[in-house]
Amino acid sequence: MFSPPQPTSIRRITPVYGHSRFAKGEYLFPACETIVRPTRSYFSDYMTLKRSTQPMLKPQDLLVSLKIAVHADREHTFSGLASELFMSASEVHASVRRAETSRFLSRAGTVVRAIRSSLEEFIVHGVQYAFPPLLGSLTRGMVTGFAGPVLAVHFMSGDGLPPVWPDPEGETRGISLQPLYPSVPRACRIDQKLYDVLTLVDALRAGSAREREISSKLLLEHLK
Repeated sequence: MFSPPQPTSIRRITPVYGHSRFAKGEYLFPACETIVRPTRSYFSDYMTLKRSTQPMLKPQDLLVSLKIAVHADREHTFSGLASELFMSASEVHASVRRAETSRFLSRAGTVVRAIRSSLEEFIVHGVQYAFPPLLGSLTRGMVTGFAGPVLAVHFMSGDGLPPVWPDPEGETRGISLQPLYPSVPRACRIDQKLYDVLTLVDALRAGSAREREISSKLLLEHLK
């Protein structure tokens, strides 16, 4: 466990939160009523510890990676991805960086490419555990999972209420399934390829054994 070095100077005070000395790099420890002025090595050790922290994959990282994967013939920019995914450019940049660490993406200069084998392996075997489905109540939205356009031909329409991404512009009533990112319905309305692959991802996250089996096969075709 990280243990900070001893401070150079400590003096007892009455603890007051929001003390002006915070602005000078001094830290208040109310339990012992002291102000601590850390040494230079404290900050150096802290930054080293921060850089060594295990990065955490976020759902939007998979969204950005799949957007790049299904449009492998295009050269992507952060601003372009942000516009089409209805995210900020800084969010896209952070997602690409985390996706690189997770080996979903590779970057050479300004060119970003998807590593399809890594994406396929994660989605088929890990997505349901990393990003478990959050089901809700009956609502109106955009169909996904087994009711999506890719899987609908494999299942009867009477198989039950369809899963839907909650969306005020949606035309179908079904069981709410939270998408990987709030802007997913908007992004999928302007990108059929992305819509197809995300409905397969949702079937793998929340579907039955048969739905997952069919989805895993179709996923390999859509990521070729």
